[in-house]
Amino acid sequence: MSDDSSTEVYLLYIWIRQISPLIWRRLLVRSDSTLADLHHAIQIAFSWTDFHLHRFHIHGQDYGINRTGGLFFSADARDLHLSQFGFRRNERFLYEYDFGDLWQHEVRVEQTLPIDAKKTYPVCTDGQRAAPPEDCGEPLVFIERRERVPWEIDEQLWQILEGVRKGDVVAARDRLEVILPLREWLRLDQFDRRAVNRRLKQYATGDEHSLDE
Repeated sequence: MSDDSSTEVYLLYIWIRQISPLIWRRLLVRSDSTLADLHHAIQIAFSWTDFHLHRFHIHGQDYGINRTGGLFFSADARDLHLSQFGFRRNERFLYEYDFGDLWQHEVRVEQTLPIDAKKTYPVCTDGQRAAPPEDCGEPLVFIERRERVPWEIDEQLWQILEGVRKGDVVAARDRLEVILPLREWLRLDQFDRRAVNRRLKQYATGDEHSLDE
């Protein structure tokens, strides 16, 4: 990172399109961060795994990191600093992750703030709700699945009770194995900002390996 006195901090409001209620985060990022750094910060903030391809769409052009078998970008996101884009207050751009499920993140530059030399950036200041599980389908599929899961769990619990009542322990155990993977869906209203900031700090200080590797 640069020590240039002109370095500022962007307050970014980021949400996933086509999902209600909103899944969103607020991040403070340095203006001398690279676009690749912002990619990593978003991955951490939304608990994505960086397993799929991604790209930014800014000022009518696509940016990302070239990968074998993936898209080709004329400019490498690791060489582009946020300050180069001249973002204005309330300006928006797009971050897309997983071109199959197509999670589109709208990014809005809410404010430009002076840098605090005592802070380590990026920092997540707020957010709500966990991101969709990886590979669960596009936004509409995710919404339908999220609404259906509690009913599925109720049905499986009823089947477990029936199995226990009839003495069929094996059937009850099989039903329980169906329920266990669904627990992730019951935690979708939860967001652990402290855990996110621990990972962001690890990334910023080099304690966590790059998500590219």
